[in-house]
Amino acid sequence: MPVFESPGRAAILGAGLIGMDLADRIHLSPRLALGLVAGRSAQSSGLVQAAARGYATSSQGLAAVVERGPFDVVFDASNASAHESHWQALRATGATLIDLTPTELGTFVVPTVNAEQAAGSRHINLISCGGQASIPILNALGGRCRPSYIEVVCTGASGSAGRATRLNLDEYIDTTQSAIRAFTRTPEVKVLVNLTPARPAPPFRVVMTVLAPELPSTAATAAVEAAAEQVRSFAPGYAVTSIEPAPGCLTVAVEVTALGGRIPACAGNLDIINAAALLLAEHRTLPTR
Repeated sequence: MPVFESPGRAAILGAGLIGMDLADRIHLSPRLALGLVAGRSAQSSGLVQAAARGYATSSQGLAAVVERGPFDVVFDASNASAHESHWQALRATGATLIDLTPTELGTFVVPTVNAEQAAGSRHINLISCGGQASIPILNALGGRCRPSYIEVVCTGASGSAGRATRLNLDEYIDTTQSAIRAFTRTPEVKVLVNLTPARPAPPFRVVMTVLAPELPSTAATAAVEAAAEQVRSFAPGYAVTSIEPAPGCLTVAVEVTALGGRIPACAGNLDIINAAALLLAEHRTLPTR
């Protein structure tokens, strides 16, 4: 996809774990300029850290983004319950809104599957970290068979899930299920989420079980490996750890390790969705104002 002719001006709604990692990524990007990190409390650790790093900040949330705009792209790393109002307020500004909260609004986008759809949308839905980790694999398998059932189990370190993530677990499950159905044409989909306090903290792990009577194991394995290699082009900590074929069934496990940056290695859930968000923001043509 085409890139910005000059750095696009970006803002972040939300100063939690996801928002702060995004801020650092945008700060290092040659194609984006970080114009604002907006939260809702001046005393929040995220806004304090952002200000200490020299980023422009505000505790006025959405109002500050609207007032200090226009922005080319706004990343919503806040709360699923607030996202619709954010879109309603920002759609008239010409900004592209990239949603990192688990809502079912906007265009579902997974970079290695349908990035071209992002170019035609100003409201991009990144589903969830579990969706970003599983859908590349499931979409590749769905191209070789018609699954009758898909089950996805996401396990993350408890320290990598902030307050908004915990509040949005129901939305996380519902949105991830809806996206998997849409990308694989599978009617029966079940998503489960575990947060573990285990020490040492494990990497983000996603286990997918696909039931399909006609699933060819050799072709399926090749499809999984090819899909994973594509994801590693922007999320290098993504790895397939096991592929277990059985008659009419295939189980695939992937792990995502956060490499570099300020977030811990166990926070692969943050790493993969933020890497996808940055990639799409850097490589899109923004609509004319």
